[in-house]
Amino acid sequence: MENRRDFIKKTAAASFSLAGLGMGFSASSYARILGSNDRVRVGIIGFSDRFRQSLAPSFMNHAKDQNFAFVGVSDLWNRRRDEAESYLKGKGWNDSSFFKARNNDELLDRKDVDAVIISTADFQHALHCVDAVESGRDVYVEKPFAESLDDARKAVKAVEKSKRIVQVGSQRRSAPNYHAANDFIRSGKFGDISMVEMTWNVNQPGRWRRPKLVAEIRQEDTDWTRYQLNRPKTDWDPRKYLEYRLFYPYSSGIPGQWMSHQIDTVHWFSGLDHPRSVVANGGVYVWKDGRVNPDTFTAVFDYGPDNDKNKGFQVLYSSRMHNEAGGTKEYYYSNGGMINLDTNKITPEGGLTARFAQEMDMKANLLPEMSLASGPKQETSANTGADPMTSLHMLNWMSCVRSRKEPNAPARVGFNHSVANIMATMALHTGKRVTWDSTKQDVVVS
Repeated sequence: MENRRDFIKKTAAASFSLAGLGMGFSASSYARILGSNDRVRVGIIGFSDRFRQSLAPSFMNHAKDQNFAFVGVSDLWNRRRDEAESYLKGKGWNDSSFFKARNNDELLDRKDVDAVIISTADFQHALHCVDAVESGRDVYVEKPFAESLDDARKAVKAVEKSKRIVQVGSQRRSAPNYHAANDFIRSGKFGDISMVEMTWNVNQPGRWRRPKLVAEIRQEDTDWTRYQLNRPKTDWDPRKYLEYRLFYPYSSGIPGQWMSHQIDTVHWFSGLDHPRSVVANGGVYVWKDGRVNPDTFTAVFDYGPDNDKNKGFQVLYSSRMHNEAGGTKEYYYSNGGMINLDTNKITPEGGLTARFAQEMDMKANLLPEMSLASGPKQETSANTGADPMTSLHMLNWMSCVRSRKEPNAPARVGFNHSVANIMATMALHTGKRVTWDSTKQDVVVS
């Protein structure tokens, strides 16, 4: 395992390579930005596993150079507030005046917070983002952006009205290999996308389970009513508080956690904002531990222009949590070959051959065999650490907070992946084909 110093060197090299993509950021450029010497004071909204394991280390990879600092934390559970203070202090990552807020109102009422990082429960992201931008803060918010269409609408409207810098945690959008794939597809050399196949397979019975914490948490040490926000009010349930990814409507599970990453690349590479339709199926076939959200899920999407049904392509997404064979894959196909974002290779594999095209008097788009810009593989373990993608994504957010330029994953792309996730979840729950009405900007269940 590489040490932190080696990792930072690799991350710095990767960020340098992104300069040609308009994402580089150097110390010299800071001098040209008004207020560049001012420290950016960042509040933590939700001291989650994701924050502790990945977001905080990624932030600290760049905090000194970018003059950012953690100044406080908001978490409903008093234990998490204390853990945040102890964790950051132990690493020397906390500001000397670090504070602990019992809830977001207390944090956002302060004058010494310029920006926030949101890593709360899935269903809370959008509404917490609304509160933050309306209070005048810039935001890094974890994905999924929203788990309901109403929340997604509220959030994107608030962000666009506020003009705040909001980065959604779709870190593929800051990875060099994904930028290279997008550039190749947009150049026309790949040909029209005809099919996309995506998988996300793990064998992790403990994924999203927190039995020790479930046994230890007490209702009086948190705020269950505030936690539920606009979800139906229910009696205290520590599993829904700590293992929310297993329970709808607190999370959609696989679509919100994993598919949101991969379906976002479909929107990015194709230039399409949403699927035209989706059907889905799945269930709890192996991990019968009281969860509601499936441990096995498959969705089939139709993408293409709303005004031309003769053009388009299919996306096949599948995920299972009980057998890791096949791993995490992203394959883009055209008639001329494929892009494999697991190996970062473009090849003519499976493409129409020149001989057959000549015999059939057809035009063949023969792809060259070539490598994309090198990039890190997607981390699928439960403990991701400060993976290079997230580190680069955090750096991009920091630079945009300074420059006021749009970040790589603005709120609108979060809205778009939320639409796809929500459509797939509705298809799963109803067993029906779900479509998107672009005129009404709403889902339709057939």
